[in-house]
Amino acid sequence: MSKMWSGRFREPLDPTFESWQRSFPFDVRLLPQEVAASKAHARAIAAAGILTAAELEKMLDGLDSVIPFSIEEATKLTGGAPADAPLQAHLSAIVALTPQAEDIHHFVELQLTRLMGDLALKLHTGRSRNEQIATDMRLFVRDAVDQTLDGLLAWREALVEQAQLAGDAVMPSYTHLQRAEPVLIAHWLLAYVAMLERDFSRLMDCRNRLNLCPLGSGAIAGATLPLDRTIAAEALGFDAPTPNSMDATSDRDFALEFTQALSTLGLHISRFAEELTLHSTAEFGFLDLPERFSTGSSAMPQKKNPDFTELIRGKAGRLQGAALTLATIVKGLPLAYNKDLQEGQEPVFDAADTIQGILAVLPDFTHALRFRTEAMKIAAEKGYLNAMAAATYLTHKGVPFRKAHEKIGQAVRLGLETGRELNDLTLEELRGFGEEFDADFFEFITLESTLDCHDVIGGTARSRVRDAVEGASRRIASDMASLASKKSAKLGLERTAVV
Repeated sequence: MSKMWSGRFREPLDPTFESWQRSFPFDVRLLPQEVAASKAHARAIAAAGILTAAELEKMLDGLDSVIPFSIEEATKLTGGAPADAPLQAHLSAIVALTPQAEDIHHFVELQLTRLMGDLALKLHTGRSRNEQIATDMRLFVRDAVDQTLDGLLAWREALVEQAQLAGDAVMPSYTHLQRAEPVLIAHWLLAYVAMLERDFSRLMDCRNRLNLCPLGSGAIAGATLPLDRTIAAEALGFDAPTPNSMDATSDRDFALEFTQALSTLGLHISRFAEELTLHSTAEFGFLDLPERFSTGSSAMPQKKNPDFTELIRGKAGRLQGAALTLATIVKGLPLAYNKDLQEGQEPVFDAADTIQGILAVLPDFTHALRFRTEAMKIAAEKGYLNAMAAATYLTHKGVPFRKAHEKIGQAVRLGLETGRELNDLTLEELRGFGEEFDADFFEFITLESTLDCHDVIGGTARSRVRDAVEGASRRIASDMASLASKKSAKLGLERTAVV
């Protein structure tokens, strides 16, 4: 079969150029999305009178057979993965067995023609590859967003469960990587939950904006047939058709949003990984990394290396790179479709694969974490971490905060010079810095009181954190329901895994 576009050409393609410019070796993974979009288009052109009812039924049956047929060919001719293995196991063989396929669209047309003859050639009536790839990529990103959201929910659950287990256990918090104030371990864990809630929201917003169907946009100016575009949109679970054909065929905002949201998520994952890596060192001694997620040294028998946290910290760089690559490709493109956009597929695939790999492991890793709560408590009781609570005590006595800050600073200096914490100074010594000090000062700066004086929404007071843990659990349940509702709206598309 000739190229999909070869009628105007007399000269064959340069073989090296032809091989180099093919996208099929990587866009083959869009096979499920291409088949689904083709079925939706078939319904639209049937409604426009291009296909009879019998032809439509035969076309849909043929498209349903394209993936199994492709897998059977790959299995039979290569002796590779069994036919019932996941599609991804067959992709390389499918590419190798179809060297004439320029891209995923050409491949499906070739396969469909082998299955049903010339009727297959009617399928391209009223459409362009420009709108096909825009649709396929939206479907791919929508599935990738859903899988990422599932992974985020699982990780949020793991963090919240750890917060529940931690109860009132205490740790030092840090600013400038110096000990600052005591906080509940649960409060620290919920800081990451808050980040992930924003990540979830960003991805849901991305999903909402991308959920418009480009089919019917043609190459640039819209279909040349009077297609009812809502037919394809509804069949694929989109909310509506895209409103402008030029924008629809060249728009990659949905991919930019997706990769940029993942780059931010990657930063949050990397920060978590960095803290765990630090906290697991002998110098901190705050937690034991689970052995089943760690490795040893080939030279030093005593080592337990934090390979998982280091690796996901590194993979955050890949997510950053994918977002930057895609933005750089798109930034200078005139309307509408340009071949440059072909280069934008692989960064999206890589970002989806990278986050999927991370989130496949991170929830179980988080469940397996074990904190050394006694060591963390001891660390929280040293280094004058109750100094701000002490200054607050003086403000309750009517001392302006700047004066209170100075007086407690002087008390800390005495403690440093004599090797004592604020709790160990005598009332007589404290009154040397101000008559406002009284016997109730020592009760005010206990570890428990230091925590509970932060009694505001979002603070680390024990009652506030208990409420925050319950709130985080409720929001997980709400987000699960919201995502389930979105997924159920994919009416005509069988949910396919990102390959």
